[in-house]
Amino acid sequence: MPQCRPARPGRRRSVRAALAGLLTGAVLLGTAGPALAVPEPPPNPTDGQIADAQAAQEAAAAEVGRLAAEVAAAETELERLGLQAEAAGAAYLAAEEALLQAQAAADQAAADLQSATDAVEAALGRIAGFARESYVDGASMTTAAALLDSAGPGELVQRAALLEFVADTQVDVLEELEVARVRQANAESSARVTRDAAAAAEDEAAAAKAAADAQVAAQEGAVATAEANKASLDQQLQAAQIQLLELQGARDAYQQWQQQKAAEEAAAAAAAARAAEEAAAAAAAARAAASSGGGSSGSSGGGDTSAAASGGGSGYVKPTSGRTSSCFGNRWGLLHAGVDIAAPIGTPIYAATSGVVQRTGPATGFGLAIYIRGDDGAITVYGHVNAEYVDKGERVTAGEVIAEVGNRGQSTGPHLHFEVHPGGVMYGGQVDPVPWLRARGVAISGC
Repeated sequence: MPQCRPARPGRRRSVRAALAGLLTGAVLLGTAGPALAVPEPPPNPTDGQIADAQAAQEAAAAEVGRLAAEVAAAETELERLGLQAEAAGAAYLAAEEALLQAQAAADQAAADLQSATDAVEAALGRIAGFARESYVDGASMTTAAALLDSAGPGELVQRAALLEFVADTQVDVLEELEVARVRQANAESSARVTRDAAAAAEDEAAAAKAAADAQVAAQEGAVATAEANKASLDQQLQAAQIQLLELQGARDAYQQWQQQKAAEEAAAAAAAARAAEEAAAAAAAARAAASSGGGSSGSSGGGDTSAAASGGGSGYVKPTSGRTSSCFGNRWGLLHAGVDIAAPIGTPIYAATSGVVQRTGPATGFGLAIYIRGDDGAITVYGHVNAEYVDKGERVTAGEVIAEVGNRGQSTGPHLHFEVHPGGVMYGGQVDPVPWLRARGVAISGC
């Protein structure tokens, strides 16, 4: 965006000196005689004309300042809307996780129910078998009759022992049947509770997603309006700058400004290229260290001099190269749970540490995102990516290219949104990534 620079007093004095020199030259030429064709003297602006030009210049500068403030306010509103969308997406993911857990509990309850049912059927089968055996063996005979019918004392003792065994067996079978029935009742109750919990979690997840979708739709309209206003303000700002330069009578100053702007952009591009090369070199070093066993992810030391930028041999690297555009912290009552690193679309994104990919693909608010569980147990999150190069379940090493910077989801410009969840929770427990990485030898400036 062009920046207006008011004319310096020294320059205005040089313009007046040039005008005075031209007028003096015209007078001297006029005294040389009629043989020389003396040009007409240039216009000599009055004090009033100069004052009017100065007033017009100051008015244009004030308008430029007002437009710049409106542009800044529009950009701030865009950032706030994007943060709200990210928060809505996180709420939906948490509700979705609760639904999966409730479903798993319901499946376990159903398995318990089936086990109890099988136990009841087995107990009933054993009782039925006992009844058949009793019938075949004449179990309808009373205990006293069976004893009196004995042929002698020896048979009497044998029959008494047999009757005691049969009675004990019948009691065991009946007790087992009662236990099975209690297990069946408990399993049915647990299944009902679990199904109710699953239904409630499903309703909660559906409501959360509907609310998030509605909020994102409304925010997209607001973002589009803000972007249109910003584009209009940019055009007005550029027109005001051109007008200001014209009032100053400094076309050469405008060209100089263009050259300076091109030089600044070239310098910024060169700095970005150097940063990208340094990040790539750091990633390569981390990969080499990891492959040789020298880059353990459990390390938290600061490393050598190069570790301040890349993590050195600590097993951690900066996730991408670029300019820090937003830091971790609360804004508008919501938590911006990571650090944003602005970079052109296509800039490589590196795994900050070695670990296993837990999730890739669409994520509300982030567009596309990658979640990696590091060997140290921490979850690292990479949001708004343009393209993903890894799959769920894949193991990655620190410094490995896993994606490229993008502008997907609720984003006000190409950047990487990077989060750290040290406790290993997928969708919560975020901490400021900057000091977390600094403790592991990786520096992110700007926060």
